[in-house]
Amino acid sequence: MYIETRGQGPALALIHGWAMHGGLFAPLVERLQDHYTLHLIDLPGHGRARDDATPLSPEALAPQLIARVPDAVWLGWSLGGQFALRAALDFPEDVRGLVMIASSPRFVTDEGWPHGVKPSLFRDFGEALGRDFRGTLEGFLALEALGSSYAQEELRSLKAQAFERGEPAPRALQEGLVLLDRLDLRDELPQLRVPSLWISGRRDRLIPAGAMPAAAAMTPGARSVVIGNAGHAPFLGAADEVAAQIDAFMRAVTAPA
Repeated sequence: MYIETRGQGPALALIHGWAMHGGLFAPLVERLQDHYTLHLIDLPGHGRARDDATPLSPEALAPQLIARVPDAVWLGWSLGGQFALRAALDFPEDVRGLVMIASSPRFVTDEGWPHGVKPSLFRDFGEALGRDFRGTLEGFLALEALGSSYAQEELRSLKAQAFERGEPAPRALQEGLVLLDRLDLRDELPQLRVPSLWISGRRDRLIPAGAMPAAAAMTPGARSVVIGNAGHAPFLGAADEVAAQIDAFMRAVTAPA
């Protein structure tokens, strides 16, 4: 892994989504670094950790993350939410709070969970990577921006920054798609012992609008915020609102007892 540290104050660790890297959080860094110490994490196979061949496993990486960034609030966007949630579930004494952005305990639909995408979606992306690596990545970026009121602006930002630190490792991308397809943490949500904030975009095409409110309703001490005009990357098109929500949450969970 690679961790870039910026700012000053209480610690906030940020984990990116599939095929991305920590640099994509630049709008939040700009708005929060004067008040918080931000730890921007590149997962193995991504960004500046592209050559790190460590398997992309939340269970295995959670203790490593906690060891390197103890006593922090953990924020995960999209796939990164699975790593942040795992850290909060397994190490509640070391995690001040959890912020989930456009993430879910279960990304695909199944019986009793209509709040996901079709199971074939991530499998199709996995097959397409072998035929057209760059084109498939750009297609996924378009899907992330789709639906947002700021879609064109967000897509430009995603394309400009996605490969800023080089292309992600194909191995890591395939492992990430398997996680998106198979992981299911719904049954563990009632055991979460830290405060949590669930921020979603009403127009998100990867995480349907009902997913995060439903997950928050299953989680003790959780609060759900739905941003009306946002898609899958609300911290790009609605950066001020997302940063304000994070700031309020940080102040509450890091205030002296």
